[in-house]
Amino acid sequence: MRGPRRHEIEVVEVRTGGASVALTREEFRDRFRSRFRDPGFDELGGALDTIEDAAWEAYSAGRKSPRTRRAGEGYHDPEQELPVDWLAARAAIHRAMMIHADRDLPTRILIVAGAARSDQTCPGEVSKTSRLVAAAGDELRAAGCDVDVLDLSRLASEYGRVIYPCKGCVSTAMPLCHWPCSCYPNHGLGQAGDWMNDIYPLWVAAHGILIVTPVYWYQAPSPLKLMMDRLVCADGGNPDPTTTRGKDPQRAKALELAGWGYPRHLAGRAFGVVVHGDTAGTEVLRRILSDWLVDMELEPAGGPAQLDRYIGYYEPYATSHLALDEDEALFAELSVVVKTLAERAARLRHRDDRAGKRLASPRPK
Repeated sequence: MRGPRRHEIEVVEVRTGGASVALTREEFRDRFRSRFRDPGFDELGGALDTIEDAAWEAYSAGRKSPRTRRAGEGYHDPEQELPVDWLAARAAIHRAMMIHADRDLPTRILIVAGAARSDQTCPGEVSKTSRLVAAAGDELRAAGCDVDVLDLSRLASEYGRVIYPCKGCVSTAMPLCHWPCSCYPNHGLGQAGDWMNDIYPLWVAAHGILIVTPVYWYQAPSPLKLMMDRLVCADGGNPDPTTTRGKDPQRAKALELAGWGYPRHLAGRAFGVVVHGDTAGTEVLRRILSDWLVDMELEPAGGPAQLDRYIGYYEPYATSHLALDEDEALFAELSVVVKTLAERAARLRHRDDRAGKRLASPRPK
């Protein structure tokens, strides 16, 4: 049975009924105070009481974005108030777009280090990923490229560094997923300092992306997966929150059903992938990462830019760095990945020869 035509659908029910997550005053106090267990805070009891009361008031009122200003020209509703945090993130993306488009600048490559291991906290030793990233960065710079390194291990080792999880707004309606993401910060919930507002411009400015990552339990390390999920807004996301009056799901559903263009905000950038492991999972994760990037309409740099290898296969973890020291062939293969990516990124940049770029998708999603 054929479904209704889009123009025949006027209202789609917004489903609700999830269990309440509201905290009592006592629960809020316990959770708030858990951040201040260090004895150094003991003498600040009165000051913490005052701050806690202010935080509770903001939480109770649900003040997600307390500081806003007029959207201004270029938006569907120039008079609507938008969060200053989101407007700043959007401005950073626009600056990155100008860098990306400037033909007088060197080819820019973003290297994403997916490992969580670091010598700056436990376990007290650098990852093998970090060594491979350093080698790749050196070679790219020697080739005349500008290089940005996004070290996701900072999520585990750096004070206050956080990527919050994707809330799945896109599954309610694609236009509800804003570009850049507007789910965070949520000041009422204490969800501030989201790193993604710095990460989006790095992806936008790049002409090529190189992901270097280990396998953790047959899958992507959690810092890498957090970033991947939050990049969903780059693939069809809505650059104008005034069209949905912020986060109004009913308006977003109507907008999608009226016909949504699914703008591909990162399309045309070249990519390479290097996945390493010790016993299992490298090939699967390499394919997953490649499929994900292709789905966002990034361009594979070619077969030589896709690599999955085992380091110290079924050998002790304790000697894994020694195994990498001895694997000269791996560093030679990494060099091939880097050179292939740099060449492809430069070609795409100066001559956009993406296959099928002018063809409309019969199944936009």
